[in-house]
Amino acid sequence: MDLNSDLGEGFGQWQLGDDDALLGVVTSANVACGFHAGDPSIMRRVCARAASAGVAVGAQVSYRDLAGFGRRFVDVEPAELTADVLYQIGALEAFARVAGTRVRYVKPHGALYNAIVGHEEQAAAVVQAVVEYDRELPVLGLPGSAWLRLADEAGLTTVAEAFADREYTPEGTLVSRRLPGAVLHDADEIARRCVAMATGEPVTDVEGGLLRLSPESICVHGDTPGAVAIARRVREALTAAGVPLASFTG
Repeated sequence: MDLNSDLGEGFGQWQLGDDDALLGVVTSANVACGFHAGDPSIMRRVCARAASAGVAVGAQVSYRDLAGFGRRFVDVEPAELTADVLYQIGALEAFARVAGTRVRYVKPHGALYNAIVGHEEQAAAVVQAVVEYDRELPVLGLPGSAWLRLADEAGLTTVAEAFADREYTPEGTLVSRRLPGAVLHDADEIARRCVAMATGEPVTDVEGGLLRLSPESICVHGDTPGAVAIARRVREALTAAGVPLASFTG
């Protein structure tokens, strides 16, 4: 099982999360590429430390929305969105190469991630960017999404993801952050859910029903309060359950 986390989400003097601590826990790092968070200095530092820790670097691409942290839908034209995604992957690739590694996968962030679950045009635009940049790059996303379906049709490697600290609807989509209880905070509960996901067992959805997710990667958010303690507890629980931990990128 792969453990991924959103890293490099500060900007200038503003810091968010503990990147260094999380790089000691996760196997893949979704690095902000400057559009929802991150800047050149932060991108360079996170890539260098990920390379040193043996953690796979992924491009976390988003809408051009620094003020909203990439959590607001942007009705951008498909061609422009393709160019924006290409720009972000290329920027991160420069810092990854300087650090002695490379961008190994792509994962959309925030509102873009949620939009391309069902927004066919925008999903196709992000797929087009990856196809044009490097067909060998795996893409990470929500099972059942237009994003993963179109990526698969384009011949890309798709990786199904689940979220450690997020509540799910009965349909397998994420409960909106605007709703109470959308983000989970109990480390022990989160760890139990992750073990269930990793071993093919169902978890409880927001309405109390049973939902089977069976992901190839589990995201532990870096900006959730207590993120490092939660991530460590998840890793400990998975290891204790006999689940091998490694990046899906090999």
